[in-house]
Amino acid sequence: MEEADLPYVSGHSVSEHLQYCIKKYCPDKTVEQARRYYFQHTEREMQEIMEGRGREGAFKPSPGLKEFLLELKSMGLKIGLVTSGLHQKAWPEILSAFRTLKMGDPKDFYDAIITAGFAIRKGEVGTLGELSPKPHPWLYAETCRVGLGIDFADRNSVVGIEDSGAGVCAIRLAGFPTIGFAGGNIIESGTRELCCHYCETFDDVLKIVR
Repeated sequence: MEEADLPYVSGHSVSEHLQYCIKKYCPDKTVEQARRYYFQHTEREMQEIMEGRGREGAFKPSPGLKEFLLELKSMGLKIGLVTSGLHQKAWPEILSAFRTLKMGDPKDFYDAIITAGFAIRKGEVGTLGELSPKPHPWLYAETCRVGLGIDFADRNSVVGIEDSGAGVCAIRLAGFPTIGFAGGNIIESGTRELCCHYCETFDDVLKIVR
């Protein structure tokens, strides 16, 4: 893909970003065909990671992430992780990143983790993951209210941190203050003005959160 594609791919659901790619690069194909190939490759690669055979450091955490997360913990804050990725892809990625950071089990660290659920495919039970990912607000709303136990009335005690335009929209639609983070596609997607703050580093984020 090209840099110009990122606003239409990053942070979006599998079907959404595959539809975009098909329309631009292979309009004679269908989303259904693309999904079959996508899941064949994804399941193979993710299984390798889960069994410890995947490429070490395949998913590189942003510089300073470990120190940032540990500082938030030391401040006694509740931390939720929100991703539009379907569970079968997102969970191995999260696990790989935590192995790289040497931070143990992500489930022990985070107070809540939510993914876009499971893909609906023939012979399997799926969820609404393809219809309610970012920029839809449900992922963030559910993480806050159900996962972290924070009532909507206390929404101004919550802040969402995002590096994708779709994620920024999701946080704002869910009703929470938003910190944009450099390195994604916020500028390219035109969502910079929706951010309450925009930071280049995690140290910058900490100055706001404190």
